[in-house]
Amino acid sequence: MYAYNNRTDAGSIDLTPGLSPADPAPLEVQTRGWAWWLGAAISAAVLVAVVFQLRAVNFAEVRSMLPRTPLFWLVFAASYLVAPGCDWVIFRRLWNIPASGFLALLRKLIGNELLLGYIGELYFYTWARRRTEMTAAPFGAIKDVAILSALMGNIVTLAMLAIAYPLLGTLHLGIDGKTLLLSVATVLVTSSAVVLFRKRLFSLPRGDLYFVAAMHLLRILASTGFNALAWHLVLPDVDISWWMMLSSMRLLLSRLPFMPNKDIVFAGLAVFLVGHDVELGALMTMMASLILATHVLLGLGLVTAEAIGWKRR
Repeated sequence: MYAYNNRTDAGSIDLTPGLSPADPAPLEVQTRGWAWWLGAAISAAVLVAVVFQLRAVNFAEVRSMLPRTPLFWLVFAASYLVAPGCDWVIFRRLWNIPASGFLALLRKLIGNELLLGYIGELYFYTWARRRTEMTAAPFGAIKDVAILSALMGNIVTLAMLAIAYPLLGTLHLGIDGKTLLLSVATVLVTSSAVVLFRKRLFSLPRGDLYFVAAMHLLRILASTGFNALAWHLVLPDVDISWWMMLSSMRLLLSRLPFMPNKDIVFAGLAVFLVGHDVELGALMTMMASLILATHVLLGLGLVTAEAIGWKRR
């Protein structure tokens, strides 16, 4: 997108790509500016979180439960990398982001998972600010991408709830009607507010907004499908269609606010849909431990590589 800069001596108007009304004024390039220090602080916080989470990972237990088939590892890698991969495609279109930006997006994912939600977006903002040759003011684009991610998640949640409501009502899983209604109302209100105030919230052109929304929808569907396929490869006796339904229900429960005992509700759904309660418990424990171990190992590697880069510079 374009924004007006100062007039040139000839009286013409200089148009510079990458600027938006929602962005602060571009800062001069500095070797140790505030963006560098903030990014370094977030990287240090990720390192502390990695060291802390190491205590929760029983690598021997995880290794003993892992499948030996290469296809499982390909599917697991795809399910893990689909989110940063979609983000990379989005920012490749918006900023022509280089291949090295994928590592920054991996740090963004790990920061969100190991620290706080949206701390990864803050890190990615500092990363982009240090690369003014790529984009002079990245705040507007990162904000729009984050809002559209939440909006598409809400839309998928409402659609899935409409489909799954008869099933949830007949299983008697302890879901309180008032709590469910409050959760749905919250999702509706937040989504409606985004749509109502879209002209004030968004700074990207309409075409880019549609593209970003489509990529987020693709990410949600792909993640759901990859999770179901990975579970099926561990317990192939259960048809993949049931795993697909269970993966969708897990996504639905994770997106609904104010819902207590989500793990208990999910466990009840899992036993009802696929059975194998003992094997299912071991499967979910293995997958959660594997994802945590991947966060820890990748986070440690990325932070170490970044520290080596600082030392060289």
